[in-house]
Amino acid sequence: MLRAYVVDDEQLAVQRLSRMLEDSGRVIVTGSSTDPHQALKALREADVDAVFLDIQMPEMNGFELIEQLDRNVPVIFTTAYDRYALEAFAVNSIDYLLKPIESERLEKALDKLERFSGAAPSAPDVRALARMLARELTPGRRLERIASRVGERTTVLDIGRVTHFLAKDKLTFAVSGGREHIIDFTMAELESHLDARRFVRIHRATIVNVAFVQELYPGVDGLLVRLKDERKSELSVARDRVKDLRERLGIQR
Repeated sequence: MLRAYVVDDEQLAVQRLSRMLEDSGRVIVTGSSTDPHQALKALREADVDAVFLDIQMPEMNGFELIEQLDRNVPVIFTTAYDRYALEAFAVNSIDYLLKPIESERLEKALDKLERFSGAAPSAPDVRALARMLARELTPGRRLERIASRVGERTTVLDIGRVTHFLAKDKLTFAVSGGREHIIDFTMAELESHLDARRFVRIHRATIVNVAFVQELYPGVDGLLVRLKDERKSELSVARDRVKDLRERLGIQR
């Protein structure tokens, strides 16, 4: 049985998560708190296998609490952050539970926690990762990496190597190395978080990395872009996006 401590500034959230953990039959909740200062004091003395920790708390957020803890304890964050912020968790291999927490997702997090605790000697420094995550979540920070999560596998993509993003069949894909990777973003979210100097939206369903644009040429239904990628991809440019694309490429006409 895993021994866990639950921290959330909302009492109902503490009670609900504690009940879910106990009901799983895999966890004993040895303590909980709605006060991060009180939690920090308790965790310095408690012998626990994991902390279930809210991030957005008054006076002291979850990152600050972990940084002040004088020992390394596996952490599963509970958060209401948007999907952009969650990329930081996937990239840095720290699990998270998105509120409202679902039982199936909790079970997967517990599976990961058990594997993590079994590899304690090589486990990452959670406090150092907390500092990294705090920087990743700075308002206005641009995406430099993006994670594609399929089942239990996470593929991390370097944004600079993504040739384009596309939306089809109600899904969004990042295309890199000629392969399409499902990502948990809308096109609007991508447009707001990508570096506008490097990426431009050329269609309601397409955002292109201008570094990979090789050629512009007329097609049957308007302007087309050919990319310098493995597939020599051809992308349609919406009429109302042509001006923006030309300006981004430094083309006067």
